[in-house]
Amino acid sequence: MRVGPTDEPEPTHQPAAAPEPAGAPAATATAPRRAEAIALRRPIYEADLKDGLERFFEPRRTVCPWCASDRLRERLHTTDLLQHKPGDFRLDRCLDCGHIFQNPRLSSEGLEFYYRDFYDGLGEKSSGGIFAGRGATYRRRAQALLPHVSGVLGVPGVPGVSGSAGAPGTWLDVGTGHGHFCEAAREVFPDTAFDGLDFTDGAELAERAGRVRYGYRGSFVDVASSVAETYDVVSMFHYLEHSVEPALELEAAHKALRPGGLLLIEVPDAASRYSRLLGRRWLPWLQPQHLHFTPVQNLRTRLTALGFTVLAEQHAEPHDRVDLLAATWFVLDALAPRDEAPWLPQRPGRVKRTARVVIVTLGVPALVAATILDRIIPKALIRRLRLSNAYRVVARRE
Repeated sequence: MRVGPTDEPEPTHQPAAAPEPAGAPAATATAPRRAEAIALRRPIYEADLKDGLERFFEPRRTVCPWCASDRLRERLHTTDLLQHKPGDFRLDRCLDCGHIFQNPRLSSEGLEFYYRDFYDGLGEKSSGGIFAGRGATYRRRAQALLPHVSGVLGVPGVPGVSGSAGAPGTWLDVGTGHGHFCEAAREVFPDTAFDGLDFTDGAELAERAGRVRYGYRGSFVDVASSVAETYDVVSMFHYLEHSVEPALELEAAHKALRPGGLLLIEVPDAASRYSRLLGRRWLPWLQPQHLHFTPVQNLRTRLTALGFTVLAEQHAEPHDRVDLLAATWFVLDALAPRDEAPWLPQRPGRVKRTARVVIVTLGVPALVAATILDRIIPKALIRRLRLSNAYRVVARRE
């Protein structure tokens, strides 16, 4: 069993992935073919790791990347709890502004190494199934814009031209992955033209699949100038925490939106009580992929300085009911021997593989109980106890 991020985009900022091994079978293959794929990848990972991990990290920062304060304190020290790739990761918290960030941060080589086989390759089947099966969540995200769209009407493909009541004309989803959000959001806004942007080929695949009108591949910071004042809506769902420089992404959003356009952002909320109760087993820490955790007040202040007006702030609504389930899985996964993976020096033997199956099987009742607890907690209690693992902000470009 694998518990992974339930609403993360495919990687939006990593360099091009390493080429697939010649003759490597598809990740969606059966178990024997997966074993073959792992065997073919193992020499590549051995070559990556033979000189150590130092090149995967940038020099350690001495000041906060958000406010430049030098008053930093360690917030979390952990390992890769999902893929179990080697490495230790530290998050620091700024004592002045509260911003939490990975320190030292992954280098471009590190981003490529730790993302590889998570959303693509060996992980493509599991992550694709997660994203494709979240239509209800995606529709709720789109519906969050309904009270605010009256001022951003437009005709699809013709920015700035008034169109049908209650529908934005053009919408750019940044970090779109394979465009599953756009496909679901079209049920809420059927007259809106949805475009997607992603650093990987996901956006191009989404265009070919008809989930988006146009699929842009590349950095949003680079693409924003070519689509300046084009869009009625720009959305960033669980995107900023993956970004190397989130402040530049916000500037790009301001540039891409036409005056009166709306920006819809959703990110993990490290102020959640779960983040302390569950410690490093709180799923949204998602190390080493999540580079930044921005307090909501910091985001509001930065948006205002850029020329946005914050129209709405939500906490309980974007909460994803998975915290206890994920934490329980992390405990079971730590007790069991490692599962087969190409970054391990050798394949686990039969005894270890059997022991893993036994431990996971015995843990099923605990996983079921955690799932029930996650789902029965009322939204009002989530709000009152500040348990929400995410927050959402809607802002208008003035």
